Amino acid sequence: MKEEWFGKWRHAFKLDPDKTISDEALDAICTSGTDAIIIGGSSGVTFENTVDLMSRVRRYELDCALEVSTMDGAVPGFDGYFVPIVLNTDRSEWIIGNQIEGLMTYGTFVPWEETAAQGYIILNEDATAAKLTGAKTELEVDELIAHIRMGVQLMRLPLIYMEYSGRFGDMEMLRSARSVCGETRLFYGGGIDSAEKARQAAEWADTIVVGNVIYTDLAAALSTVVAVDSLQK
Repeated sequence: MKEEWFGKWRHAFKLDPDKTISDEALDAICTSGTDAIIIGGSSGVTFENTVDLMSRVRRYELDCALEVSTMDGAVPGFDGYFVPIVLNTDRSEWIIGNQIEGLMTYGTFVPWEETAAQGYIILNEDATAAKLTGAKTELEVDELIAHIRMGVQLMRLPLIYMEYSGRFGDMEMLRSARSVCGETRLFYGGGIDSAEKARQAAEWADTIVVGNVIYTDLAAALSTVVAVDSLQK
């Protein structure tokens, strides 16, 4: 498998266009040593607030990617684009429907070399994303493995994203996911609000994504970069 444009990321911060972040906090995040900034959210994402946040991040020399969750938030000018495909839902619009609608409108303009499908598995029933997509969050290990094999072996997705969104997840489930991902990139996000949790998740995930703690405890958010960096040395 060829190296994807996101293939060397170990740590990424995720910024929500619908949330406020000061220039000072953004500077600290973007100069922290993280590998990338991902912009995206489950609600309140518009063209205007996405463009505004992208323009602020683009002043820094690090990868900036967009997670395309709504057509309104589809903005040109990013280094890369993620298109979520929710694997643990039976609502077809979150598997193929919204994606087809988007391609009918913007398909001619998609930078395919910098665009990747995300096989999302949402595992926190209280998360906005779970409620929005109708995700079946209470998966047993064998069900999780089956979902990942669907994404990796049948759909040939370049990455699997295990998302607990606001709650720190089950690291044994993450370890099980790692065992069947093969060369497919494994992202983990959810509840990483300390260096120790960052280390735990980074032990099994190829890339950890840190989001909510940015807005509640900036120092703790920054400590996650150092924690992941220490694992590589």
